[in-house]
Order: sequence, then structure tokens, then C-alpha cells
Amino acid sequence: MMDYLQVDFRDKALFLELFGEDVFAVGGFIRDHLRQDPSEDVDILILKHPVEEIVAKLKPYGRVDLVGKSFGVIKFTREGKTYDIALPRIDRPKETFQRSHKDFQIIADPYLPLEKDLSRRDFRCNSIALRLADGRLFDPFNGQSDIKNKILRMTNPEAFPEDPLRVLRAARFASVLEFSLEPSIYELAQEIDLQGLSQERVNDELFRLLLNSAKPSRGLQEFFKLGVLKQLFPELYRLTLAIQDALFHPETDEFGHHTVWPHTLITVDQAARLARKFKLSRAKTLSLLLAALFHDIGKPPTAEWEYKNGRLVLTNKRHDILGEKITAKVFNRMKLFSWEGTDVRTITLNLIRCHHRPSELWQNREVITRKALNRLAADVDGEIDLLILLDVADRSGRSTKPIHDLDEAGRWLKEKFTELNVSRETIQPIVMGRHLLKLGVEPGPLMGKILKKIYELQLDNEFQTLEEGLEIAKKIVAKEQALGKRKNQKET
Repeated sequence: MMDYLQVDFRDKALFLELFGEDVFAVGGFIRDHLRQDPSEDVDILILKHPVEEIVAKLKPYGRVDLVGKSFGVIKFTREGKTYDIALPRIDRPKETFQRSHKDFQIIADPYLPLEKDLSRRDFRCNSIALRLADGRLFDPFNGQSDIKNKILRMTNPEAFPEDPLRVLRAARFASVLEFSLEPSIYELAQEIDLQGLSQERVNDELFRLLLNSAKPSRGLQEFFKLGVLKQLFPELYRLTLAIQDALFHPETDEFGHHTVWPHTLITVDQAARLARKFKLSRAKTLSLLLAALFHDIGKPPTAEWEYKNGRLVLTNKRHDILGEKITAKVFNRMKLFSWEGTDVRTITLNLIRCHHRPSELWQNREVITRKALNRLAADVDGEIDLLILLDVADRSGRSTKPIHDLDEAGRWLKEKFTELNVSRETIQPIVMGRHLLKLGVEPGPLMGKILKKIYELQLDNEFQTLEEGLEIAKKIVAKEQALGKRKNQKET
């Protein structure tokens, strides 16, 4: 194993100038360098300097935010780059009935030996420190061997259960790093109560798993095996118990079970490949992957046997509609609304509700009209491309063969939207409230009713220009005003 490793990062010289031999890079930064996949996120550990002294030394060079004096964590921001800086510390569990991530007394001690600090970390591959002064590696738990063998082993098996978040981190690391887990982690995980974890931390682990994994299915399957699904996502856990029609869905798990879960895992992986292919933003990628993960969540409660075409067929009618409602409840629990400035919640729910519609259009492609495309585009608030990607991923979720582009049906639908000039822009309402004001319609319920009628006609392709829309609007306004007069006459 290596004794020394030379690494560099932007402010390394400053840390050395201020703290000399007492400053170390630790954790994932060192792990990823040893994996020859370096990260830009550097976690810093400083020994033998009280927190007040560290803050005083750093202040002239950037913004210093003291996250917690008692547990010695500082965020240091210089020229847009933020470093997490910590003192050596130990975690001491509080005596509580139900263990949660908050149930710790974290004690910072600048004079704690380095090995003591490393011993509190979750996995041996993360329990490595590098002294910046000379590049010397400190690896008391043989984490380099685990990195070489691509395995996650617990640094301290006795302390591991005291922080339930480590169960979710195990799944994420296994997925992102493509490491296996030592078998004893599964045994311990079965006894760990995850209910006390904050939803924010659960979301963070799930999102990082989805966004940072080449194959998110690897981490999602670890969620299943570690008991995370059963405890925190029971709606997804039910997919592992719900069978599918074996002819329509030939995909199985490693033991040959035809449940909804294998199809879900494959669909998520295919969606991740398409997201990379089309260079989606992080928020759009998350929306697509969450839609892939939850798109069949309505199948377990809608499953029915139906005899047709000479055999018993397992059907799931309207599972897309129910799936949207179930997912909305899950998102309520997750407190998921906007993420990185994007309404991930609305986008994902729209995709789930409409995920069967593209295939229906393909099956009826000889008679498709602009009206049908208008309606679909409006129902997903213009997220046409995401819906096409979800449809392709779903259809490709019956085989583990990787896809790298749109299939024939996906290409046809994308071209059809272009050919008939249907887009996010074209489905915006043409006739607005200000136009009705000029026709004598006052703001209120009547204006809303008329605007809705006009927009429905626009989606039905009854008009495409403002001039055409205003002619229709005049007729609707006149009709509504006449109805109003007759109603008033009857009442008097």
C-alpha cells in the first residue's frame, strides 16, 4: 500500500502557510484520488488548533461560518470555493429510546489523536488522511486495501449502528463507487431503526444516489436488501411483492421473480443513460429519474387477472392515474417541491400520469392529429422531451441491454411534434385576460370560465393566431352575456 500521495488543490498553499504540519485532507477526497477519479470537494482536518484560533487565522482570507463550536465544524469560503474544515472529534450516542441521526453528542477536541478521529468515520475507505505538508498517508484501518478490492467495510462495527444514516450511505457508496458491501453490513442493517432520520437527509442520499451513479439500480437494489425500502419507502417495497404478466414483462430478478421491481430498476438505468446522452440539467435529470422510479407505483393496487386472447393476462388498468396520486403522497412525506430552482414535484407527477400516452400515440400513429399532440404537451406543461425519454426508458425496461438513444417510436414522436409545430411555446394561451377586458369582460369567475373555454378550443386546434382567437372570443363573450341577461330576467 502507498505511504505517500501527492495531491493538489487551489488553496493548498494557504492552508499549509496557516497550519503547517497540522492540516490534513481526509475522507472522500483521498479515497477518490486513490481510485484515480479525483474530486474537487476537499474536506480538511486541522489538529492542535482550537476552533477560535482556526477562525481567527482564516478570517483575513475569506468568509468563515462556524457551523457549530461544540463539534468543531467550520465552512470557509474563498473566491467562491467552500471548504468544510473540522477539528478531531468523537461521536458519543445519547441515551434515547429511538436512535436517530440527531441522537449524538459530538465532542471536538483539537488534541485528539488523528487515529481516534479516523476511527469514528463510517467505512475504512473513508478513514484515510493525508498530511498536506509532505503527502504522507495515514491509513490505520487498511482502507487502501478495500479501495483496491472495491469493497465497503465498516471502520468500527460496534459504532456503526449508532448512526442510522450510514445504512443509506452504504447503498449510495456501493452504487456511486461500484463497490460491494461486506455481508455483516446487511445483518446489522436489519436491526437498525431508520424512522428517526430527518427527511432532508434521506432525500439527499436518494438524490445523490440517483444523480451520481452510472447505474442507479445498484444503489436502489441495496436500498431493498438493506431494508431502506421497507422502512422509508413502503410504496416502492410493494413493487418487490407485485407480480407482472410474464409474457409482456419477461424481465426478472436474479432468482427469476417476475415482479414490478426488476422492470423499475432497468427503467431507471435506461433513463439515466438517456439523461446523459441528451445532457439534461441536474434538476431535469432528477425529475426524469424520479418519474422512472415511481412510474409503476400504482400497479400493486390495480393488479387484476383478465382472460383474453385465449389466456389469463395480468392487467393494471389506470395505474398511471393512481400512480400520480400515490407519488404525490410520497412527495408530501418527503417535503419535495422545488429543487435547484425547478418544480421537480409537478414535472415528475405530470410525467407519471402521462407516461402511457406516447405509446398510445405510436399505436395510433396513422391518425394522429395536432389536437392530440397539443393536449399531451399541455398535460405535461411543455415537458415533451422528458416524457419521450421516460416512454423510451419504460419501453426499454424489459431488457437489460443498454440503450444509448431514442428508439423508433421515440424518434417518430419527437419528429411529429416538430412537424406539427407543437412545443412549449405554441401551447401557451394566445387569448389572455387583457384581451377580454377590451371586450367588456370584468375580472372574476366569468372571465376565468371564458378563458378556459377559449384555451380548450386552442388546444383542439380550432385557431392558431390571435386574430382567429379573438373572433371566437367575441362569440363566446356574446353568448355568455346573453345567457346572463336571460338569467337576470328570470330572477326578476
